[in-house]
Amino acid sequence: MKVRIATRASELALVQARYVASRIESELHLPTEILPMTTTGDQMQSVQLAKIGGKGLFVKEIEEALLENRADLAVHSAKDLPAHVPEGLLLAAFPAREDPRDALVSNDPHLRIANLPQGARMGTGSARRVSQLRALRPDLELVPLRGNVQTRLRKMVEQNLHAVILACAGLERLQYGERIVERIETDLLLPAVAQGTLAVQTRSDDPLTQKIVTLNDSAVAVTIRAERSFLARLEADCSVPVAGFAEWLPDGRLRMRGLVALPDGSRVLRATREGDPARAEMLGTSVADDLLAAGADAILRDLRSCATHETP
Repeated sequence: MKVRIATRASELALVQARYVASRIESELHLPTEILPMTTTGDQMQSVQLAKIGGKGLFVKEIEEALLENRADLAVHSAKDLPAHVPEGLLLAAFPAREDPRDALVSNDPHLRIANLPQGARMGTGSARRVSQLRALRPDLELVPLRGNVQTRLRKMVEQNLHAVILACAGLERLQYGERIVERIETDLLLPAVAQGTLAVQTRSDDPLTQKIVTLNDSAVAVTIRAERSFLARLEADCSVPVAGFAEWLPDGRLRMRGLVALPDGSRVLRATREGDPARAEMLGTSVADDLLAAGADAILRDLRSCATHETP
């Protein structure tokens, strides 16, 4: 009997699902079948995510397929996952993480964030990126973009943009790594929670789960535990400019950095802590608490209120 793998139907999602399928077949010696699914988020490409419920719309139908036993596991971009997993499901494995940084893509190979022309037109569909870019370069004209990687690359030309910001990991998985002209350091643009990471989701009561956990990269899982606990403590989603990134230090400790900002970049709150990786969840929660104490609670409350009032 084949292991049925649910995934979004985009080219990037299919590449990711095929990677997991190949590992299941080669390491677990189980046949697989990929089940592409179109989610609500995929169907509403012309609407800002914040106004239709956030990134959870990219996983809702897939999780329902798992819960209804129409699929045996799901492969997600971990950054698309809401902070809380539905009852009956669990995140069984986080394979090796790709480059978590954001990428500047331009047809001019000499462009960098620092030397973009005054008033340059930049494309991005992310509230997190917009807020940080506005704080970093308030002169830029930021043009909202939705769609898959290929669509955004096409719109860069069609809309006469100087550059677009995309995730390094997605570009690399689609063999577009050569289009990256700058891998933007995390000190400039802090990544989204779990950016560059895949999440393999299963039913918690399925015996298959015990086999799938062998695909887990334990070092990556520690960083994702810190980042997702940070997100859960803030009760945030992609409608809010929030960033969180955990990384291993040379001495074996974990460093967690978090950020909450106003959409216009006029206020950017940052917090950093270092600690024992065995207490990764506590580290992420502590960074979130530091931000809340610094005023992030008011920012989040106001932004949630705005999103609620704007939702159709």
